[in-house]
Amino acid sequence: MSSSVEVQLVRVVISDRRHQQTIHLRERDGERQFSILIGINEAEEIHRKLRGYKPMRPMTHDLVVQLLEVCGGVIERIVVSDLRNGTFFASIVVKLPDRQEVVDARPSDAIALAVQVDAPIFVETKVFEALDRGE
Repeated sequence: MSSSVEVQLVRVVISDRRHQQTIHLRERDGERQFSILIGINEAEEIHRKLRGYKPMRPMTHDLVVQLLEVCGGVIERIVVSDLRNGTFFASIVVKLPDRQEVVDARPSDAIALAVQVDAPIFVETKVFEALDRGE
């Protein structure tokens, strides 16, 4: 059985000189932390959401949330679920009126959605263990 730890997004680093941007996650009630490299579009979307920026027209992540709401769904939480060969994996846990669904996602997209709807972010313990082993 897997276990997870709640984390918080503590920083988004957007660099004009590098192709990949960085988000930093830290254990909510602990000291463990790590970074994930993400694309510029996702970094800018997360940064906009953190600043409270409201676009005139829906962006992709806005559209996803609107579609879920139309179906009666809400994002319950996101989980950084795995780390394989240097690549992070995530899941979005969606609560629908009659069931719960888990959707595979890139961590950057999942975190952008979590920031938008103020959903908690979790990391599977095995991800921290893999990081500790230097994987």
